[in-house]
Amino acid sequence: MQQPIAILDSGVGGLTVAKEVMRQLPREKIVYFGDTARTPYGPRSSEEIIRFTREIVDYLIQFNPKMIVIACNTATAAGLEDIRSRVEIPVIGVINPGARAAIRLTVTGCVGVIGTEGTIKSKAYDQALKALSPEITVISEACPRFVPLVEKGNFRSRETYETVQSSLVHLQGYPMDTLILGCTHYPFLTETISEVMGQGVTLISSADETAREISAILDKKGSLSQGDSIPVHQFFCSGDTRIFQLITHQWLGKQIQLSPVVWQIPTIV
Repeated sequence: MQQPIAILDSGVGGLTVAKEVMRQLPREKIVYFGDTARTPYGPRSSEEIIRFTREIVDYLIQFNPKMIVIACNTATAAGLEDIRSRVEIPVIGVINPGARAAIRLTVTGCVGVIGTEGTIKSKAYDQALKALSPEITVISEACPRFVPLVEKGNFRSRETYETVQSSLVHLQGYPMDTLILGCTHYPFLTETISEVMGQGVTLISSADETAREISAILDKKGSLSQGDSIPVHQFFCSGDTRIFQLITHQWLGKQIQLSPVVWQIPTIV
């Protein structure tokens, strides 16, 4: 039986990573878990986030995954090393891939980072960026009101624009040419964020780079799926399945149409 790639997130944000995995690695089966009952993770303590991440990983292990992707920046910052110490398969997060993409694209050397309170407080992006380029200037801003908008499916509205504008006004005074969307929920708001920040600022989503890293690791291990069979993906959420399915269909679009999907409700919480 084909071993899946397990992807977990605090909610629907990790779908941005799942979409890229489906696009770049169409033969790979995905088992996705969105912890929609307990989102957002940003305001929670590191101890609580680590506990939640452990619970989800313990649940996903039953599917015998060949890799675990923590597609949540907050959970990556708090629990990546903890999960790596608990399992024997590769575990990757989304912070280092996003940092690499930003360093590659910036010209001014001034990079902005927006994320949840937990991610920004951890300074995980600051450390990752400066490890790659010590002279880089990093401007960070927590945007705690973004995740609730995305979890409600409110991607484009007057409320969304006003929320994004007021949250990012502090960043507009800096000479940044690159802005890392340091939460996998934020790409759902790309149009509005781009409109507010202007054409001179390139938005970085870690999803594309993360999918490339997944491919490289699996290829090195000889674990890429072979053959022409269409994978059957499985999606789980801990909260309201209706809104979760609606957002998943909206975001994944063609990928969902091309691959069968099994929707299941776990008993994790």
